[in-house]
Amino acid sequence: MATTKKPRRVRYWLMKSEPGVYGIDDLERDGWTYWEGVRNYQARNLMREMKVGDPVLFYHSSTKPLGVAGLARVKREAYPDDTQFDPQSPYYDPKSVESEPRWYRVDVEFVARFERVVTLAELKADPALDGMLVTRRGQRLSVQPVEERHFQRVLELAGHPPA
Repeated sequence: MATTKKPRRVRYWLMKSEPGVYGIDDLERDGWTYWEGVRNYQARNLMREMKVGDPVLFYHSSTKPLGVAGLARVKREAYPDDTQFDPQSPYYDPKSVESEPRWYRVDVEFVARFERVVTLAELKADPALDGMLVTRRGQRLSVQPVEERHFQRVLELAGHPPA
């Protein structure tokens, strides 16, 4: 009897970046980047759950307006973040050892820039986005899971076709 493998359920994500450090303009120009420097265990663990092809909302933080600026996709699954071993890097972690890396990164690729930023204020005001992590007060994680219904609603607000 042949066994059939169930297709993996797509997961949806939101990743925050400061546009002055690396924004949607940079990702569009470069085509892809590695997402380095995550030094929060919860965000690291979430990155280790990401799979190639998972869609990502690219969120601009520490700017005005705060909000979702575009769309990316996971290009490579989690692997050790080399910056943790580099004493010259701002992300250096002297407690990390190469035989047991503490920190990971993923590669993400550009998909689309939204014609306008879907602002945090809009996200908070939309009842269809009730419960979305980024709208919760004090939610500071740079990597967050997003429910499919919330992901699709953000695309709708951005005037972007469904994923």
